[in-house]
Amino acid sequence: MAPSSDDSPLVRSYQPRDYWDVSDVCLRTGEGGADATGLYVSDELLADVYARPYVLFEPELAFVVEQAGRVGGYVICAADTRAFIERYRADWLPILARKYASGAQPGTRSERLVQAGLTPERMLFPELEQYPAHLHIDLLPPLQGRGLGRLLMSRLMRALRERGVPGLHLSLSPTNTRARGFYDHLGFREVPSSTPEAPWLGIDLR
Repeated sequence: MAPSSDDSPLVRSYQPRDYWDVSDVCLRTGEGGADATGLYVSDELLADVYARPYVLFEPELAFVVEQAGRVGGYVICAADTRAFIERYRADWLPILARKYASGAQPGTRSERLVQAGLTPERMLFPELEQYPAHLHIDLLPPLQGRGLGRLLMSRLMRALRERGVPGLHLSLSPTNTRARGFYDHLGFREVPSSTPEAPWLGIDLR
């Protein structure tokens, strides 16, 4: 779908040509919603952990916001977290390990993120059978507060329901009250294993 003539933002399915734009959005929202450029050993590290494997493995569950021919937001998802972890470990982890084998100094934020990328089992949590899918969503600041996040989530949840996925979950920073309100309004609720220090939210899609 082409951009509208008035450059209004539109929500559409991900296309392979969006790969680098999605990576860029991941970087420019990677510091608690602010730009993370220059904060890690590589500006590709955030996308290598939190965006690229999703659009490569499950592009049909990726949706983007396009404006003026550029992607400024996305939602990406793994429908079955356990299966995603298995594929990530087999097909993505070796790439990540080679790419970041050196360069991240011990004790730095870069090293902690590299270690997160090398430990896909961090995605497991006790309620996974009930909420097997998980997501990441990001919007550049000019596109926030315009209802586009809700549109992205609506497209994703519809696609998951069509697949028969019973539930969707995400982890959340305990200080991100704005995002918490967004998810509460969509119908997400804390799962039993959630704690104030590490909130886990889930939504039943049945």
